[in-house]
Amino acid sequence: MRIGVDLGGTKIEAIALDASGREAFRKRVPTPRGDYDGTVSVIAGLVKAAGEGTVGIAFPARWRGIW
Repeated sequence: MRIGVDLGGTKIEAIALDASGREAFRKRVPTPRGDYDGTVSVIAGLVKAAGEGTVGIAFPARWRGIW
């Protein structure tokens, strides 16, 4: 399973693709703005819900509120 996480300023979305490249999981949730621990918790929860696999995370080069 390949899991991708898109971390944005307004939403965090995760998708999991099976070995054939078919979508096995997808979920989008609001980003906890200004809450680093909350953001990490949301990402961890999405990855756990997606299943076991390799994980890639995409985010803007500069994300206001984190760095």
